[in-house]
Amino acid sequence: MRIGIGTTTRFHMLDLARELRRLGEETHLFTALPRTRVDRELLDCARTRPSRLVAWRIAERFPILRDLNAWENETFRDFGRWLGAMVERTDLDVLDCLDCTGFEAGRIVQRRGGIWILNRGSAHILTQKELLVSEHERWKQPLPKTYFHPWMVERGMAEYEAADAICVPSRFARRSFLERGFDPDKVHLCSYGVDTSMFRPEPRADNRFRILFAGTICVRKGIGYLFDALRPLIRSGAVELWLVGSTTPDGQAILDQNAGLFVHHGIQPRSRLSWFYSQASALVLPSVEEGLALVQAQALACGTPVIGTFNTGAEDLFTDGVEGFIVPPRDADAIRDRVQRLLDAPELLERMKASALQRVQSFGGWAKYGQTCRQVYRRVAGRRGVSVPANV
Repeated sequence: MRIGIGTTTRFHMLDLARELRRLGEETHLFTALPRTRVDRELLDCARTRPSRLVAWRIAERFPILRDLNAWENETFRDFGRWLGAMVERTDLDVLDCLDCTGFEAGRIVQRRGGIWILNRGSAHILTQKELLVSEHERWKQPLPKTYFHPWMVERGMAEYEAADAICVPSRFARRSFLERGFDPDKVHLCSYGVDTSMFRPEPRADNRFRILFAGTICVRKGIGYLFDALRPLIRSGAVELWLVGSTTPDGQAILDQNAGLFVHHGIQPRSRLSWFYSQASALVLPSVEEGLALVQAQALACGTPVIGTFNTGAEDLFTDGVEGFIVPPRDADAIRDRVQRLLDAPELLERMKASALQRVQSFGGWAKYGQTCRQVYRRVAGRRGVSVPANV
């Protein structure tokens, strides 16, 4: 097949392009990333449009000069027009685009007899909006200005309707579309992979019972519930809390309210994350909304049990009570209860560590993700009567 991958940034889309090439598919990568940010093995098939994205990132550093909505919207407008022009000159059977990037190009591919796949990494945008608006109100933190601009919401909704299929990474994300009336045959589950050559157990430096949070420290990730859950355990000396990741203004406000309860290790390179996972007794990810949090799979690959919410995609990665625990979102008491269980039963913690390492072998890495997406392309093409080359 001749497959185009469209994305403004990395996310999981460069991994997808790499795996499709390994499967022998003719793959074209269209991205707003500078060429210096594109994987070396993809450079020969990549065309880039970085100018607007780079300008947007620069604007983020100068608050007095910026209107981030304008920068973000213009980035997507410009990329969409450019991608449409690229697709006009490229004969494709399939175009798989990150949401809000492919409206112009997708219709061109459809008009030529190909199929357009919308790749959505989160819940339906209206479900996402409902959850995050109420969550920011709950913590009395303003919603970031770049969230849910009407132009972006309208563009995303139009893409949902126009695309031939929608790929999402978790059952939570898929349910959010089905609950809004989408045909189950249009919304496909394609769970992400994990690089087990990069994420693997490393020796522990001590035997301290330690909880790790990894990811952007923000309201969306449920950081407030983490502190509510662990506060008495930290103050009693039973638990230590490490945070790894960047911090948003709303997240910083919650950190300031809980000073002294954590050690913040800041942003770490991916090559160092295995060490941090390996120093933890468990990873806790109390997110209110996200499609599929990759840090969970990375932690499991290091033999670290996970406590995650149903809204993190945890149910697509592990079994509740076996490799970790799955709890309702917004439930600090449930998180505290599961941490206490691990504290009270060291043998349970050891069983979960062993089960985590065993479970991760079934993930199939990114290769399985590429294979799953390719199967979706063929299934959707078949339903539409589009002829594509047979599997090799």
